[in-house]
Amino acid sequence: MGTYVLRRVLLMIPSLLGISVVLFTVLALAPGDPFEELATNPNVPPEVRLALRAQLGLDDPVWQRYVHWLTAMLQGNWGFSFVSRIDVDTLIWQRLPVTIAVIGASQILALLVALPVGILAAVKPYSWFDRIASTLAFIGFSLPTFFTGVLFILLFSIELGWLPFVFRADVPATGWAWWWEHVKQSIMPVAVLGLFQGASWMRYVRSSVLDVVRLDYVTTARSKGLAESVVITKHVVRNAMIPVVTLIALQLPALFGGAIVTEQIFRIPGIGSLLIDAILRNDTPVIMAVTFVLSCLVILFNLLADILYGWLDPRISYS
Repeated sequence: MGTYVLRRVLLMIPSLLGISVVLFTVLALAPGDPFEELATNPNVPPEVRLALRAQLGLDDPVWQRYVHWLTAMLQGNWGFSFVSRIDVDTLIWQRLPVTIAVIGASQILALLVALPVGILAAVKPYSWFDRIASTLAFIGFSLPTFFTGVLFILLFSIELGWLPFVFRADVPATGWAWWWEHVKQSIMPVAVLGLFQGASWMRYVRSSVLDVVRLDYVTTARSKGLAESVVITKHVVRNAMIPVVTLIALQLPALFGGAIVTEQIFRIPGIGSLLIDAILRNDTPVIMAVTFVLSCLVILFNLLADILYGWLDPRISYS
């Protein structure tokens, strides 16, 4: 296992380098100038603007700027924001925990919905439960997150007044009251993301369990007199989860995209809102750093998915 993980980590290095080259090149060739505001400001002399550009190396060739950026990043210096004048790594570490908390909670909710509903629908195919669950699942993943987010705000915040629709990082409370306020303002964004993912995953879980439940070794397990619950949990579900784990790992980029939209709707101070604000203000260092961090997270979760394969299926060897 240790050798396999080390080999995969070493293979991640060229992947991350390739991603960084593509991201940096696209951002460098994109239209727009981070010093456009200074150019239109009559109080900033042109020589000052040119000196700043030369100091930051914005007039250098793209390959030279990339080498400077990569060297600085490997030394722990990710640059600073052109807008907020704060180190980029400080901005990311301020926002990233909120995004990971919302995404993590939404994934737990999605699994709690998708696994039992999908398994029960596959165990009793074409029953009333299966038909109702499938219908709700089709409705769930057909509605985009920005639409369900607005519906949740209209219903639970405006009509019923149960939940706040604006996320506040500076909650004026302490102790258990502070935790309760954070839970209340996280319910809607977590539910929007979790139910959207859970609806999609439920169909994949149902399909995967249906494929496995018809195999010969499941029939053999039943013929041995094992209880149906044992057959389902130990012989069916464990093997059926392998394609589901693959699906979850491959859908992570879309999940982060949905999180960006959800953060905008509920005004969550996460990494998604930081990325949108940086794009609108043409803050290139922040855009580069955030997209690169998201790429690293996607590659990391794919590695975790590969490791889970060996736990789910003992036939898989990491030698």
